Amino acid sequence: MRRLFIVDDATSWRRYHEDVIRQIYKDEFEIVTASSATEANQLLYESVDEPFDIILTDMQMESNYLPLYAGEWLIEQVQKLDAYKNSRIIIISAAYNIKYIAEKYNVEFIRKADCRNIDAYRII
Repeated sequence: MRRLFIVDDATSWRRYHEDVIRQIYKDEFEIVTASSATEANQLLYESVDEPFDIILTDMQMESNYLPLYAGEWLIEQVQKLDAYKNSRIIIISAAYNIKYIAEKYNVEFIRKADCRNIDAYRII
């Protein structure tokens, strides 16, 4: 079973992402969630022996990492870990510069506005 990690500070968005992914992919994923970049980073380290295959992260969460978005800081942490070198990272955010950030870190993205259409999640 593939492992999917959802990181978003909004409970409603975490539930929504999880519900849509389960609707599309049924039981194909073990899904783990975190409510902040800090919590996510801890879970990433705890899971290095069984790394996540896909990481979905919001950008705008806690403000501890300014001038970076919290999600941007998290991407940097993931990309430093050898255990996650084959993991896909997908940004799901309303940040105006989401495309620029995705290109900067060579990751994929879904605009939050597009999440209302469940087909946006088919890139997973």
